[in-house]
Amino acid sequence: MNQYLENKQSDFNKAIEFFKAEITTIRTGRANTAVLDGVKAEAYGVLNPLNTLASITVSDAKNILVTPFDKNVIKSIEKAIIDANLGLGVINDGDKVRLTIPPLTEENRRELVKKLNEKMERTRINLRQARDGVKNLIEAAYEEKNISEDDKFRFMKELDEFSAKKNEELKGIRDKKEKDIMEI
Repeated sequence: MNQYLENKQSDFNKAIEFFKAEITTIRTGRANTAVLDGVKAEAYGVLNPLNTLASITVSDAKNILVTPFDKNVIKSIEKAIIDANLGLGVINDGDKVRLTIPPLTEENRRELVKKLNEKMERTRINLRQARDGVKNLIEAAYEEKNISEDDKFRFMKELDEFSAKKNEELKGIRDKKEKDIMEI
């Protein structure tokens, strides 16, 4: 791998990792604690991530249990989950909050896949920007006569192959998530 691509490889990996983190919040037909990652509840006068205030576990394929460490914040946790508008059934059992995952309708599934595709397209743009950054470095090195024309074309080919591989990896992640969403 050429030094220009090697120095910027982390930009490609960051884009893929960001995409993976982003799609965990898209719910599927199964219970997944990651849907609560962005939820913050007020406790002790401050907004806190839910996982710092409570234990979050999957009790079965259709239920998530949120058990607060301090029972005094249960109302705040319940309110935060409702306000997050995640499409979950929220039941306050007194000492814990039970979240039920309603079955997805075909329309819901299509909407979630559309959201998934939008996130993938944003990630593709980030990958393209990373690719363009490396391409500009290679062209600048050629203009400054730091590399030969043969090296330039070899580096560009290597960059194109690497970009294609990263786009395939992105598509594979997306396809797996779409399969999870569309699974009944």
